[in-house]
Amino acid sequence: MKHETAPSSTATALTNLERDATKENIVPFWTVVDRAHPNEPQPAVKPFVWKWETLNDLLQRAGELVDTAEGRAERRALSLLNPGLGGRYGTTHTLIAGVQMILPGEIAYAHRHTPDALRFIIEGHGAYTTVEGEKVYVEPGDLVLTPSWLTHDHGNESNESVIWMDALDVPLVNLLDVSFFEQFKGWKQEPKKPTENSLKMYGSGLLSPSWQKPPARESSPLLVYRWGPTLNALRQLADAETSPFDDVALEYRNPFTGGPVMASISCCIQLLRPGVRTSAHRHTSSVVYFVVRGRGHSLINGERFDWKERDFLVLPNWAWHEHANESASEEAILFSVSDGPVFDALGLHREERRGQSLQIS
Repeated sequence: MKHETAPSSTATALTNLERDATKENIVPFWTVVDRAHPNEPQPAVKPFVWKWETLNDLLQRAGELVDTAEGRAERRALSLLNPGLGGRYGTTHTLIAGVQMILPGEIAYAHRHTPDALRFIIEGHGAYTTVEGEKVYVEPGDLVLTPSWLTHDHGNESNESVIWMDALDVPLVNLLDVSFFEQFKGWKQEPKKPTENSLKMYGSGLLSPSWQKPPARESSPLLVYRWGPTLNALRQLADAETSPFDDVALEYRNPFTGGPVMASISCCIQLLRPGVRTSAHRHTSSVVYFVVRGRGHSLINGERFDWKERDFLVLPNWAWHEHANESASEEAILFSVSDGPVFDALGLHREERRGQSLQIS
């Protein structure tokens, strides 16, 4: 005859089972199912605004105190850590953004690493980046790429400081545990290609040399996207069709593939026309915004975040958001980086939209 186990005995036996499994580094799935399979994303990343006044003050102080000569400091850079990540190195769970300063006559010596990196120039003239033997001069508003495992160094040939935004996929690469870093044998590269060679070859948009085939790597072969043509294209689009969720927005593209500029990072430039309030949407990608010009606010999961020129704003993944340009006469322009290509490649991109603004008046 089969004997039934008393309820109290069953509970005790189950507790013992779970305890014994834990001792062996085994977890009973029924105890973690809610964490293993949540109904929707539960981002630890929090929305946050870094004010330019604070960043610039710290950067100027670093300019007086931090010496990068002969490798004493890797880079004079400040990284933006998300307050929701408990001190982990990341502006979002996949991206790190920050600001970097190059002083007059200074060289940030050459190295390479597996994370993709890019720069958006904020202020100053006369600086350059050399990427795999190609020297590229940069001006405010330019986007410059330093793709994975390509040797790069930076220099400033002017008599004024140059400041730019950095963005890299370091948190993602570290999560995958494939971070490699290598110093160049020497302080800087000697250019091996014509100055701004990639701009001359691929910078005309749909036209490219007939003998060139798409490179094997995913990143764009065009290393610099100039501000002048970008701004012109943005304003032309403002007179055409616009998006209810982003107003006027353009994505920087790989001229060979038409895809994002890097395998794991996409870049966009966005114009909010005077008085515009966008409709709400959310998506699986996280975004870091840099305010190129103007002022306004964003509503993220019901919380208002005010921003103005040169501030940084982080948008968590799967967060309802919308933007507003508060000026009745001035445009607002936002540059942004996103981890969207990762989710596109894995088939994990999702977006939900609402048909109207939820802005608080």
